[in-house]
Amino acid sequence: MEAILIQQKCEKALKGEAALPVTLSRVEKTEMVDKARSAIVLCLGVCLGDKVLREVAKEPTAVSMWSKLESLYMTKSLAHQQFLKQQLYPFKMVESKAIMEQLVEFNKILDD
Repeated sequence: MEAILIQQKCEKALKGEAALPVTLSRVEKTEMVDKARSAIVLCLGVCLGDKVLREVAKEPTAVSMWSKLESLYMTKSLAHQQFLKQQLYPFKMVESKAIMEQLVEFNKILDD
């Protein structure tokens, strides 16, 4: 997700509007923040799914969205570990799904 923000030239928006270059106009700053926020929402919808999207989309700014994501995924809290285990333990292969699709899903859980 961070790579996409860098590609869109809006990664500085994650540090807050105060950290944006003073050479940018107010309109350009607002545009950059909006672009960062929309990129995060788009990535969440594709990569992490609706559950996380609903959790993070409530946040009003790109900075708060990024902080929420960090709190959900970068912490090593007991609750987070429990959440990840709840994703892994019930996973089962289903005959009606393609094997590759199931392997991708399984690897995603392991990566998380």
